[in-house]
Amino acid sequence: MCNKHDEGQATTEYALVLLAAAFIGLLVIGWATSGSGEELISRLFSRVIRAAVEQA
Repeated sequence: MCNKHDEGQATTEYALVLLAAAFIGLLVIGWATSGSGEELISRLFSRVIRAAVEQA
């Protein structure tokens, strides 16, 4: 059985998980737009596009 307090706790836990996911997303975006992250992503996309063209 679930009482009123447990329902509120689940909502709070869900909100904290969403906040943590948003924070991690911001960290990833910050890293990706920095110099080294931008270069790494550029090389990754180049490899993916090259592989797709070779497959076609």
